[in-house]
This record gives sequence, structure tokens and C-alpha cells, in this order.
Amino acid sequence: MTDSHLTRRTLLRYGAYGAGAAALTGTAASWDRLTGADIPGRDDGSLVVATLGPAYGPEAIRTLREGFRELHPDIKLQINAVQAVDWSDFFAKILTQVAAGTAPDLVYVATEGVQLFAQRLGVALDRWVRRDANELKEYFADVHPSLVESMMYEGSLYQLPVEFNAADMYLNRQVLRRTGAAYPPADWTRDDFTALLRDMKKASGSRFTPYFWTNRLWGGVVPWLFANGTNLLAESKAPGGDWLWDSFYPAGQRGGRGGGFRWTTPQATHDRVEEVYDYLASLVQDGLCTRPEGGNGQNLIGVFSTGRVGVTPAGGFWAGGLHLAGMEQDGFDVQYFPRWRTQRMQYGAAGYALLRTSKKQEEAWEFIKYAARKDRLTRLFTTNQTTPARRSMLTKSRYEETGPAHWPVFYDTLDRFPDTGPIPAPPQVAEVEQLLLKHTGTALASPRSVRPALRRLQGDLEKAMERDA
Repeated sequence: MTDSHLTRRTLLRYGAYGAGAAALTGTAASWDRLTGADIPGRDDGSLVVATLGPAYGPEAIRTLREGFRELHPDIKLQINAVQAVDWSDFFAKILTQVAAGTAPDLVYVATEGVQLFAQRLGVALDRWVRRDANELKEYFADVHPSLVESMMYEGSLYQLPVEFNAADMYLNRQVLRRTGAAYPPADWTRDDFTALLRDMKKASGSRFTPYFWTNRLWGGVVPWLFANGTNLLAESKAPGGDWLWDSFYPAGQRGGRGGGFRWTTPQATHDRVEEVYDYLASLVQDGLCTRPEGGNGQNLIGVFSTGRVGVTPAGGFWAGGLHLAGMEQDGFDVQYFPRWRTQRMQYGAAGYALLRTSKKQEEAWEFIKYAARKDRLTRLFTTNQTTPARRSMLTKSRYEETGPAHWPVFYDTLDRFPDTGPIPAPPQVAEVEQLLLKHTGTALASPRSVRPALRRLQGDLEKAMERDA
């Protein structure tokens, strides 16, 4: 990959991004659709913003567009909701557009793609942040430094986070009542969690699953790795970043911060990683959870809301999802992920990345600032489909209709546990994620499968990390 051009051959190397890359083999009839060449506004001088379609519906797009027009009537804006299965598919389609020379100016990028875009396609925002520091002080004062640090790469800031979701633990109150169990305390342990699952199983029928989780990078095996004081890849901090921390955060909040996260050496065969897989395999063997399924977890809403699942890891986005599924606000609640060796938790965040190919970088920066304003986010996130990055937006009134009762958990996951960090997402994240999903499924096939599956995962991860080091 170069700064401004991507060959089709290079794109195919990133085939782990899924359907988008696979579609490159049959582009003759659909190249315009894949590249965005047929999108209205593509060539009329508009500032083009690409978002993941399922995340931004027509009303949200209208809210963003109309508000920006009022503030900047001289800047034409086109927001394209790219329909994609998940973030991997979305990134593949954006890379395809870049290769075709029809790249957007801005792309909405989650943690899974922050370092990929920063390393190969993104523009650091440092000079604009320094220039507009007085304007941005209110923003940074309202956003946890961990979220900001997750948007940094090798000392520079590439995005302003506007939303995040930590993997907390949702509990079905119908099941708790059936079990005779109380809402767990904030400092509950892995053993407390296991005992709760056993009690739930005893009190429920054969079609009931105490614990359900999806096999993916966010909210899959990773929160258990964090809780056991380990990670899939060795984690450290890049140097730098003092220019930002010293300007916007008091000493008590900037201690230990750096220039962004680094995920390097694979450690799938580490004793603590094996402990996690052994524990999850024991839950499967004892009928306390099913083998994890792939996907984004949407199918889980139905079984959870009807009381066929007791607990599951999810973020603030589930408050809105369960409400839309017809679940009453007192039908579920949320608590921090249980403690093991630590109670460090994981999250994923998202914001707008500016591409190097853009010829409207000043205009793009104005949109980035605009999209991070509290009044914009308040109008945009009305249904609790996510957790706003701005702390002040999490209020009792926001969750009165949807629940849960313990909604402060969402932001307190960061405030009470400041070492909580992002999912491991190096520039090679596409292949890392696919390998994790593949070998996790194999590892949990039986208790004897864990160690050989982790050895294969280690070898494959080493190759993946070496390829683009």
C-alpha cells in the first residue's frame, strides 16, 4: 500500500476483511458500485464521508448533514452509508474505493481499523488539534483519556472518539428471580460468576443457556484474557503524546499515557492464555455455555429477551437493542465484567479518520470537530444504540426509558478502572481476528483441543505479524 494508490493485488492480500475482498474476483459488472463511482455527489466537489450503513440510518445521516450545513453553508457534504456485514467488510469496501481512485475524504473507523488506517491511509490530526486547542479543551475535558489514547498511533492522534462500548456483563433479571439470585456486587469474581451460572442451570429447563457469547475480537475471549492479566499479543505503549496530554489533561489523568498502544509479539501459548481457554472449555463441558458462535450477536437479543439466556457480555449499545426488542427496562441489568487476576476490561471506540488522498483536508477537519460536539452527539445518539464518548451525556434521563438501572456502569468501566483498554488491533488486525476466531472455535471443541489449537494459533499469528512488520 502507498499513500495514495492501492493495487488490486495488494487489496487481495487483505482478504481476511471478508466479503469485500472476495468480491474483487468478479468486479467487471459491479466495479462502479464497489468503488462508489455511481454515488450521487461523488464528483460535485462535496466533502465525502463514508460510514458503516447499519450504524447510521437515514435519520442520523440527515441530522449530521443538516446541522453541518447550518454551521458551514459553504461546504457541500455527502454522507455515504456503505452497506456492509461488519467492520471488516466495511473496511474492505473502503480499501476497494481507494484502489479505484474514488476514496472518500473521511471514513468512520472503529478500533479494529484505527492502526490500519493510521499506518497506511490516515492523516495525523496533531497540527489542527494544536491550532484549535482552545476550542477543543471542552471536548477533551469531557472524554476519558483512554479513549483518546486508543485513537493514537506512534505519538500522533488520528481520530477524535465519538462513541465506545466496553464489554460489561448483562444479566437477565427474569432469570435472576427464577434462580433466587441477587444482582452481583461490583467486585464479584470469576468464581462468583461460575457459581451463578451453576445456580441458573439448576433453576432452568433444558433449552436454557446460562452464559452465551459470540466468537469475535470484541467481547469474545478477549475480556477473559484481560481479566486474567494477559492479552493475545504483547501490549506496550508507543513513546510520545506529551504534546496532547500536557495540553488537555491534568496530571492525575495523564500519568502512564503514551503515544498509542502497540500490539506486537503473539503470546497464545502463554500459561495465562491457556488458563482462560481451559476455563471456557470447562464451562462448555459442564453445559454452562454453548460453544461460541460467530457473527455480531444480533441473534442473541431474541434469546436473551425471552429468558433463554442468563448472562452475556455486551456494551451500552445493548440497552437500546433490548428496548427495541420489547424488553422492559427492569427486565435486564448490567454489571462490570467479573474479576480474575485483575478487573481490567476491554472496549472498542470509533471516530472519523481523514484519508491522505483527500484534497479537502481543512473542510474535513471542520467536520471532525463538528461531529464530536455534544449537541450533535445528543441528537445523533437518541436511542442508546451506543455509549457516547462524552461523559456528560450519560445521565439518568437518557436511560429512563430503555434502562438498565445500573447505567453508570457504562462509563464507570473507564473511570473506576483506568487501565481498561482497547481490544488488540494492530495494523494486521484483519488476519489476527480471523485466526483468533478460527482457532478459538477449534480450541473449545473439547478439553483436549485447547493446547494444540493454541500452538497452531501461535504459529499462525507469528507469521501474520511478521508479514507486515
